Amino acid sequence: MKAYGSLVLFLGFLVLVKVQAGVLDNRIDQFELDESAGEESCNLPDDLRQEIKGYQSIVNKIIGRIVDGEFAGQTWNSLAELVDTFGARLSGSEQLEKAIDYVVDQMQHDQLENVHTENATVPHWVRGYESAQLVAPFKKNLALLGLGTSVGTPRGGIIADVIAVESFKEFEALTVEQVKGKIVVFVPQWESYGKTVVYRSKGASVASKKGAVATLIRSVTPFSIGSPHTGGQDYDEGVKKIPSACITVEDAEMILRKYRRGDRLTIHLEMEDRNLEPFVSRNTIGELVGTTYTNSSVVVVSGHLDSWDVGVGAMDDGGGALISWKALTFLKAMGLRAKRTIRAILWTGEEEGLWGGRAYKEEHKENEKKEFNFFFESDIGTFEPRGLDFTGNKDAECIFREIVKLMSPINATDFETPSDGGPDISHWTTRGFPGASLMNKNEKYFWFHHSAGDSMAVEDPKTLDKCAALWAAAAYVVADLSISMPKDVVD
Repeated sequence: MKAYGSLVLFLGFLVLVKVQAGVLDNRIDQFELDESAGEESCNLPDDLRQEIKGYQSIVNKIIGRIVDGEFAGQTWNSLAELVDTFGARLSGSEQLEKAIDYVVDQMQHDQLENVHTENATVPHWVRGYESAQLVAPFKKNLALLGLGTSVGTPRGGIIADVIAVESFKEFEALTVEQVKGKIVVFVPQWESYGKTVVYRSKGASVASKKGAVATLIRSVTPFSIGSPHTGGQDYDEGVKKIPSACITVEDAEMILRKYRRGDRLTIHLEMEDRNLEPFVSRNTIGELVGTTYTNSSVVVVSGHLDSWDVGVGAMDDGGGALISWKALTFLKAMGLRAKRTIRAILWTGEEEGLWGGRAYKEEHKENEKKEFNFFFESDIGTFEPRGLDFTGNKDAECIFREIVKLMSPINATDFETPSDGGPDISHWTTRGFPGASLMNKNEKYFWFHHSAGDSMAVEDPKTLDKCAALWAAAAYVVADLSISMPKDVVD
């Protein structure tokens, strides 16, 4: 339902919804909306507002037992065991598939319900031997990481002169004759991940169109201590595929300075990376079945289990996966079962293109409007929680704003819209399903992102407890409300 001006959109009426467990009063309440943005545009009926406030004692219980009670530290311990046992979990790898089997076993041990996996075909890219050396005007080894789906070099590598530019605009001014046969080094300034990552994802295609033989990209990070950061890249259709890798901020900026002084630079690049046939991986699912709705109106909590092959994926996205799994474990142990089913999904194949979410969407699309009520995803760090951000229509936003206020015991009441951290659930939220992602104090997230620094050293036990508590409490309230979240689904 859409908000237009100050129209009154929901005249209070009752809709009787017949479900297997009986007949539930699923009312859609009255909202009064105006053109102004934010909370001032919401006017929830008093009974709904009071219903939401009535969950404060349950939220306090959930938070208290996870953060300070018998569940304190368990999320961190489980994450540490996962990453210490299996390490990095790249799509198509044996480590990822063994980690999936392990999580299934552990979910069953936690007595979650309907624990199973669902197939998802993912890319299978393998990193081989990689080496880069500046050979002129002096010799210097260049730390690098090939980018996902990059092809390798011919055997023995490529030795070529360098062109270094700061932006695509600067590159556009170069002729084909100037670029042909060269290694192009892109050295964009960090603006934000969303703005800067385009050089990583599209640099090879842009350079290839003018005859470049390879691209090296300044790592997409605001801070560096000599570590390269990997990530995905995509070849445009029809372009010649050339090798592409990220190098450190320090080396990229040094190359740009020297090039602008007029130095002739030559690099020897060797990469044995290769793309294999697509691989059938699996999304991992466990549930806490609802008391009233059993096959419809599901609330999804999620994170992705795969990672890049450097670091161990503790931060991206082991933390998000673990709080989604453990939210159900803790609720069940507390004897808290909502009206609606809460479903934990640990996605596969996120890093190389949201493949797990895509496969799940296709598998469930026939009845998705009935099946799904709300989506949560954590995939931008699990640092000190600040609150929750939201994507959905204005009516659902007004409800969710009130729910977020309940999170005051851990000072996590910030609210923003639209959501910024739910890549896999974007398969639904971009089409009108309501969803939310974890807001946290992640100013240093991109320091470690897609690098060897993504380890348990960046995860704090107490902070992870708070994230798990926020996840469990918010999911429980959404799942237990007497009304479903309003949605405007576009097919």
